[in-house]
Amino acid sequence: MNNKALCCFFALACFLNIQLSLGQDKKLPSIELSDVDGNKVDVSQLSKDGKIIILSFWATWCVPCKKELTNIMDLYEEWQMKYNVELIAVSIDDSRNITKVKPTVDGSGWPYRVLLDPNQDLKRALSFQNVPYTIVADRNGNISYIHNGYVEGDEFELEEKLKELAGG
Repeated sequence: MNNKALCCFFALACFLNIQLSLGQDKKLPSIELSDVDGNKVDVSQLSKDGKIIILSFWATWCVPCKKELTNIMDLYEEWQMKYNVELIAVSIDDSRNITKVKPTVDGSGWPYRVLLDPNQDLKRALSFQNVPYTIVADRNGNISYIHNGYVEGDEFELEEKLKELAGG
C-alpha cells in the first residue's frame, strides 16, 4: 500500500471511529463549572430546558477562538429564534489567565453565557487537545456534532447542523 492510500485509509478509519462514537448517544458529562459570576453550573443539565446547546471551548490567548465567537455573534440572535439554541463559551484559561476572561468577554460584546474550566476537567472528560473546539448537544443532551479548529465560514457548517437538529 503506498503512502497516499495509507493516509486515506487512516483518515477514513478516524472518521468512522468518530461517527461510531457519536452514534452511541454520548451525553454531556456531569461536571460542575462556575460561570464568570461564580455561579455553579452542572454541564449535564444544560439541555434540560429543551434547547440545543453549543459548547464553544476557547481561551483568551487563542486568536481563532475569539474570531469564531465574534463571527457567530452576528448570527446568534437569528439562531436562537430559528433553532432554539444556546451557545455557551467555555474558557480553558488556567488560574494564571482566568482574570482575563471577563474583560475579554465584555470587551468583545459576546452575548453568550461563559463558563470557566481552569482545571480543564470538562476538557479532559471530553478528550480533546486543542481549542477552538465546538460540541453541539441535542435537546436531550446527546452530543451530536464535534468540530475542532476554526476557519472563516465554519459557522455556516455549524448552522447546517443546527438546522438538522431543529428538524428543518
